[in-house]
Amino acid sequence: MLAIAGFSLSAFGLESKPSPDLKNQPVQVIAAGDSRFNYDGRFDFSKPGEPVVIWEGSRISIDFEGTSLALRFGEARGQNFFNVVIDDVLVEVMGIPAAENQRIELKSKLAEGRHCLTLFKRSEADVGDVRFAGVDIAADAQAWKPPMRAYKLRMECFGDSVMVGACNEDGATDQWENRATHNNALSYTALTAEAFHADYRCIAVSGMGIATGYVEVKAGEIWNRLYPKKDSPLANLKTWQPDVALINFGENDQSFPQTQNLPFPKNYTAGYLALLKAMRAAYPKTHFVLLRGGMEGGAKNPQLRKAWEAVVKEVEATDAAISHFVFNHWSTTHPRASDDRIMADELIAWLKQQSFMAK
Repeated sequence: MLAIAGFSLSAFGLESKPSPDLKNQPVQVIAAGDSRFNYDGRFDFSKPGEPVVIWEGSRISIDFEGTSLALRFGEARGQNFFNVVIDDVLVEVMGIPAAENQRIELKSKLAEGRHCLTLFKRSEADVGDVRFAGVDIAADAQAWKPPMRAYKLRMECFGDSVMVGACNEDGATDQWENRATHNNALSYTALTAEAFHADYRCIAVSGMGIATGYVEVKAGEIWNRLYPKKDSPLANLKTWQPDVALINFGENDQSFPQTQNLPFPKNYTAGYLALLKAMRAAYPKTHFVLLRGGMEGGAKNPQLRKAWEAVVKEVEATDAAISHFVFNHWSTTHPRASDDRIMADELIAWLKQQSFMAK
């Protein structure tokens, strides 16, 4: 689904630039509102013809023919990076400058014939979003709606930077200035979804917690919204319901107060229970899996562990469609791609043993 293996960022470069003026060359524009596009994710479709790509893991796909392709974007805010996948091979990481009305050509020359484009948003919602306007192909070329993906289930993931894939392509030190190295396609959640051929959604924000964190918004305020803002319009959750939801919160509830010389928040357990109650009301048939770990706080902090276990004990006693899983592997920095792979393998092995995955 994600076509991510064996790619080097330096091989293609990260700074996508608007293409030269090609208005005299014969091309046809396929606008974003064309029915031949597939959209997988939580998008803002309020402006016809220019959907806003918001959440990490969102995907746009279309089949086309020809040796070249250009992508069109409307307003881009903040930082937005995409994996450009052609025929299940990652060919380019495309950065969209914060500007309006851009046309960006692929750097790679394609072979003749029919191709499938998948545009995967690798950077997180909280640092940028962009309006997708469509693609340009040769004037005499054709385009088609891609065959429907043979998804076996729907998987939605709610969490923080560990789920986002923050810093997972960084070196020894976490860095936050350039989000080009934050790749959701290599996160443990995306890898897990891929292993089960799942239609994947990721609603996660770096620094966010249940009761407190490094960002203002809290999980209970934005999990069901179009944008990661508490005043955002609500998403229509009835149109897409997950079979399985993975939920992992607590690292920021533990680490942020620690940086401020404050105790672990007393309202973490109550806040988590309230979040799960709201989720259950919206997703009555979903199986929830409560996760813990990935970084040192989730793995080792006794206050977080006690509060999280109180949540697990209460909800599992009353709701048979809730389970829990604790990672063995964890990292002192944000997990790198190699850590994500280990975590995904742990989670995949456990999920394969669970009866709810066979439904």
